Amino acid sequence: MNFKAVTYILGWILNIEGALLLLPFLVGMIYGEPQAYSFLIMALVCVAIGGISIFKKPKNLTFYTREGFAVTALTWIVMSLFGCMPFVINGDIPNFTNALFETVSGFTTTGASILDDVEALSHASLFWRSFTHWIGGMGVLVFLLALLPMTGGSHMNIMKAESPGPTVSKLLPKVRETAFVLYAIYIALTVAEFLFLIIGRMPIFDAVTTAVGTAGTGGFGIKADSMAGYSPYIQWVVGVFMMLFGVNFAVYFLLYRRKFRAAASHEEARYYLIIIAIATAVITASLYITGSMPDMGLADKVRHVFFQVASIITTTGFSTLNYEALWPQFAVMILLGLMFMGACAGSTGGGIKVSRFMTLFRTVRKEITLFFHPKRVVNIKSEGKTVAPETIRSINVFICAYAFLFAASVLLISVDGYDFTTNFSAIAATINNIGPGLGGAGPSESFSLFSAFPKYIMIFDMLAGRLELYPMLILLAPEFWKSIVPGRKFK
Repeated sequence: MNFKAVTYILGWILNIEGALLLLPFLVGMIYGEPQAYSFLIMALVCVAIGGISIFKKPKNLTFYTREGFAVTALTWIVMSLFGCMPFVINGDIPNFTNALFETVSGFTTTGASILDDVEALSHASLFWRSFTHWIGGMGVLVFLLALLPMTGGSHMNIMKAESPGPTVSKLLPKVRETAFVLYAIYIALTVAEFLFLIIGRMPIFDAVTTAVGTAGTGGFGIKADSMAGYSPYIQWVVGVFMMLFGVNFAVYFLLYRRKFRAAASHEEARYYLIIIAIATAVITASLYITGSMPDMGLADKVRHVFFQVASIITTTGFSTLNYEALWPQFAVMILLGLMFMGACAGSTGGGIKVSRFMTLFRTVRKEITLFFHPKRVVNIKSEGKTVAPETIRSINVFICAYAFLFAASVLLISVDGYDFTTNFSAIAATINNIGPGLGGAGPSESFSLFSAFPKYIMIFDMLAGRLELYPMLILLAPEFWKSIVPGRKFK
């Protein structure tokens, strides 16, 4: 393990976080809030510690897969630990466990909250809470890749560890150029949504926090009713942009390069949009068949259904109504299925990803075909290319690891004694980085009902879900700690 290189990267991460903490400080100053100084204090602490860590640049700044996974996991943990402290210092969230839960939920773009009265927070805290979504959406390490020169395939090893999806590819020959392009697209879409919200006469502060929350597909609202109190126009804008941020960013790169045919033929994006359309149509039909929400016209029903479908499949978590109370169970179960599916690989969305489900479906279809025609050669294809056996194996292993972690987490948080629906959906909401679940963790509730131990389980799950499991799981492996402390035996 190149421990000095890992420490050096963490130092840069703290410097970046220190700079970012100045933004909520400025917001607090604009509104004349004393809570703002807590962000300044932590900004100075981050820069001081980060400055010491990068004071002497290591001679060997090479990163391989092991270092890439380790620095990714440690980066997100360190960012969350320092990022939660302003909440504790200014008293907006005085309990450390709750503050850490809220901050991890922000950085991982989960949107699960322990706050029962979000509107009681200062503007500085509300901004930082939403801005953590934007930071975590694309990933702070991706930003760092565009700045630091490294060798030995280091950029790609870090990007693989932080980027969502079964495979990670470069849009341009150099990973640093790819990182620049990704952030350019990310910023452009965020600004575009902000402008559309301003056109809809949304207050500037609300528009900023909503745009950054949507961009990261996070879902922290600044109102107790999330997006329910805003106009239908604003709800349509947010719904459409949630859907757009769930598309693989490679599609936008193709559009930028004017490769319209290649963008239109992107298989995962096409299936993703089809799933949204079918789910919206089926749920809307179920509302009419069951007579749900009889006082609402077709246009309003379609708007609410599309918004919730886009919110859940992209794992954003915004809501315009309490769907659990107003919709039939059939419609709610469709949303539960979308929680696990998630958005596209290479987007800011969470979940298992549409591309993995495509490959799994084709693998099952291949096995059924071979059952009847054992001598037939059947290749599994995706995006017009044959899927490598290593990719299929990694997807199968990912699903197994996901299932084991999910089952273990549901079992562990059941110590609080809540019902199965609450426990199951709480883990589904956190490991898939969605936010609201069902039952006691539903869209009109918060995660404050859980005790400290289940909250730490869900904190781990949020981080694991955002980082595609493995960077967090290696922290549980004795071999990882052996590589840090040579000669020390761990059983």
